[in-house]
Amino acid sequence: MSFPRLKVGLYAFLVTAVFVLASYRLFRRADSAVPSKDQVLIGLMLQGLSAQHYQPEKIDDAFSKRVFDLYLKHLDYRKQFLRAPDVEQLRRYQTAIDDEVKRGSHEFLDLSTRLMAERIKEMQGLYREILAKPFDFTVDETFQTDFEKAPFPADKAAQREQWRKLLKFETLSRVSEMMEAQDKAKEAKPNAATAAPSAANANAPTAAEPPRTPAQMEAEARKRVLKYYDEQFTEFNDIDANERLATYANTIANTYDPHTEYFAPKAKEDFDYEMTGRFEGIGATLREKEGLIYVDDIVPGSASARQGELKKGDAIIRVAQGQAEPVSIEGWRTAKAVTLIRGKKGSEVRLTVKKPDGSTKVIPIIRDVVVVEEKYAQSSVINDKGQKIGYLRLPGFYADFNDNGGRSSSDDVKKELAKLNAEGVKGLIVDLRFNGGGSLTDAVSMAGLFMESGPMVQVRDGQGRTQVLTDNDPHVQYSGPLVVLVNKYSASASEILAAAIQDYRRGVVMGSTSTYGKGTVQRIFDLDEALPAELNNVKPIGSLKLTTQKFYRVNGGSTQFKGVMSDIVVPDLYSYLDEGEKESDYPLKWDEIQPARYRPWNTPPALAKLQANSKARVASNPSFKVMNEMVNSMRKRKDETIVSLKLSTYRAEQQQSKAISDRYEAAQKSATALAFSPLTADVRALGGDTVKVNRAARFTKNLKKDITIGEAVAVIQDELK
Repeated sequence: MSFPRLKVGLYAFLVTAVFVLASYRLFRRADSAVPSKDQVLIGLMLQGLSAQHYQPEKIDDAFSKRVFDLYLKHLDYRKQFLRAPDVEQLRRYQTAIDDEVKRGSHEFLDLSTRLMAERIKEMQGLYREILAKPFDFTVDETFQTDFEKAPFPADKAAQREQWRKLLKFETLSRVSEMMEAQDKAKEAKPNAATAAPSAANANAPTAAEPPRTPAQMEAEARKRVLKYYDEQFTEFNDIDANERLATYANTIANTYDPHTEYFAPKAKEDFDYEMTGRFEGIGATLREKEGLIYVDDIVPGSASARQGELKKGDAIIRVAQGQAEPVSIEGWRTAKAVTLIRGKKGSEVRLTVKKPDGSTKVIPIIRDVVVVEEKYAQSSVINDKGQKIGYLRLPGFYADFNDNGGRSSSDDVKKELAKLNAEGVKGLIVDLRFNGGGSLTDAVSMAGLFMESGPMVQVRDGQGRTQVLTDNDPHVQYSGPLVVLVNKYSASASEILAAAIQDYRRGVVMGSTSTYGKGTVQRIFDLDEALPAELNNVKPIGSLKLTTQKFYRVNGGSTQFKGVMSDIVVPDLYSYLDEGEKESDYPLKWDEIQPARYRPWNTPPALAKLQANSKARVASNPSFKVMNEMVNSMRKRKDETIVSLKLSTYRAEQQQSKAISDRYEAAQKSATALAFSPLTADVRALGGDTVKVNRAARFTKNLKKDITIGEAVAVIQDELK
């Protein structure tokens, strides 16, 4: 999110006043009956959305259709439970939801809840029956893994066949994992065979055990799948009325835009907890999507970041405590999943993850305290061809929104630039990859560190009022060659900074084809504060996060939807993924407004020459070549959603992908390592303690063979020539 750095209290108070007056009128009933919690929640939410959302929607049939489509997707995204006739029953309410919310009723929610409860009970018996018998993996048949492409089953027979193939596929994938682990054990050195099994080959037999037969593996895999579904259905049966109401309320909020959300009281606590980053665990933030728990971000300096194998976009499908049996978390809620993933410092957790290309991997991580300080701006020096090139990584645009004396990203970057200048760096790389944004004010101030005073971004509210945000400090903290690294996960405030650098022609924006495309700002409002005393009986009711403003570049174009296009595009492992604002449900669209008055940098980079040189280097770089091969392979696998349920065919496809992955890893290892070194000021500040210096500089450990950073160094060298 991007938050303007200002006193939110007064703004929230004024908005709350609007909410209270509206809600009091809304819930004041002629018969003096006390409204129910769902009536209060939905009514209050809609009042807030109508009054404060950037682009409020009419509560009409079009609104009703959006809610229907999205709720059906949330309700049964894998099309495992509802049958086509059930969907037709629900479709009667496709244009009636708007009328329901206006009169405070919920027939659609009640019917969907009843149908799901009936089907869950039926399917619980069905999966147990199917898993009671062995699967034949020699039969040549296929399974559609993209549930959006599959229809709702027409009848009970079609549903049974769908479940049979699903359960067979899940059993098959586990058998393949076991075989892969057993093959690795055979290839291991003889002295390793007598050692205790590591986390990486926990599925493999020890030296004291004979190799398992395919039939034994199949039986074991079915047991694991059965255990997973038993746990998943326990979760389904534990969902109470409040959780169903929260899902429905959040669906309504999501139809306004992807970043407008309802937080139930517990969800808001979890949100706040994740925002602090203070816990013992692996240091990964998670998000729930379509029944799976995905890694949304890796906390810099955390146990996950140091281990290096867990990546943003990975789906965590099983969790094991040390050498214990893995527990499947597919279908779990994030709140429950983190109870297994978090744990005491020094303990081991083994995560079985599904990579975006469909492959699976067991990743062992030793939990640690998540060091909050390491989420801040960090810098280092890269020594290349006798030149010092500065490297500055910014994980987020952090700020102390409550003015409690905390740190701000713009102040920290200013300090890092002063230290880099003292080193005599001839060029600078600012790394904004995976930076999801944060403080708008800090983004404006930070842009001003590289340019003279002037407008840096424009902000427009829902009433069309535009404000030009200007950096008023004429001092330029750093004036040399500049490369800003981005990828498709660079969002919000990152896009503001990158766009300002690009519009002023101050430096080169380099990375994936475009950034994420989130050009909106959200605020969080406590709905309890909007309720009159007469409705204290329904508290706590939760919070509403809604979009209130939109960003525009100084050239007038929005960063929303399209993002920022890179000046120099380099291959990116994530380029095959359909990620970004435009892939979300109901995103706000791109538009443009009047440009601000600004004066470009007086010595812009020779972009055409830099682009040509970079393109030639990338084309001849073995690591980039193999990366392209890997990206094409992953894109092909992603597009080919029909998989074989024949074990020999499935394993051959897995091994083919693994071969490409192995070639990429080999190319990475053979790449020339970048020569990072700590800043003199940092070494001095740590008293020359080598242990502390190495700990402070460990953020560069996984960057030494980062070929994108290597290419950024080459671009700066071109500028210096």
